[in-house]
Amino acid sequence: MTETAGGVLKVERDHAMLALTLNRPGSANALSPELTEAVIQALAQARDIRLCVIRGAGRHFCAGFDLSELDALSDGDLLWRFLRIETLLQTLHHAPFAVVALAHGRAVGAGADLFAACWRRVAAPGAKLTMPGWNFELALGTRRLTHRVGEDAARDFLIDTRVLSAEGSLACGLATDLAEVEAWPALVRDLRRRTDALSPLALKTMLELTTPDSRNDDIAAIVRSAGRPGLKDRVMAYRDRVTASGGRRRDEGGKTSPD
Repeated sequence: MTETAGGVLKVERDHAMLALTLNRPGSANALSPELTEAVIQALAQARDIRLCVIRGAGRHFCAGFDLSELDALSDGDLLWRFLRIETLLQTLHHAPFAVVALAHGRAVGAGADLFAACWRRVAAPGAKLTMPGWNFELALGTRRLTHRVGEDAARDFLIDTRVLSAEGSLACGLATDLAEVEAWPALVRDLRRRTDALSPLALKTMLELTTPDSRNDDIAAIVRSAGRPGLKDRVMAYRDRVTASGGRRRDEGGKTSPD
């Protein structure tokens, strides 16, 4: 069964597998309010699922927070949108079924956080991941990133806003697998076979026991960091810096890399 949620999310159900495709290729699948809510709803409505696969349409996985309407937003509007994105990330991270992210192209900001929130994280060669949240003093996904890569690597990643290659992501633990896009169907089939071998209760319990639960702390961190007056100014300043630099960021070796 295939359906499209509001034109921004492709939802496919095949027995105990749910496939979600972020479907805003013209915006590099940036997380608009409509897309954020569509993914939350699709996950909330999932029943008897063992495996969920999430990927992006077009050239990129996800460009993160949608900045296209930034000029019209207030600090309060931005805070609410970041809280809803955190809700989405927590829904993925604590899902009672296995969630697999398949990333290609760019995964920026909340898009990289989305990738990090998933149980298995597959990066295609050539994929690039960046988390710029601390450039505008936003604590989004920091604990999940630290759990994945360790404290020291997380600090370096966040302070320098480095662009991690697919290979670098695998080396530090942000990605669990490196696979060409053409190999994704076989990888998904294998994961489906393995998750189908477990009962729903066994799968849910296994995921709960191996996933640290810091949901309340993560929400509190978002509110504290984003709730300080001037959030919009900080986000706009970051946007202007990236625009002025031609959308270039530092990679793992300290060199600049185009967005």
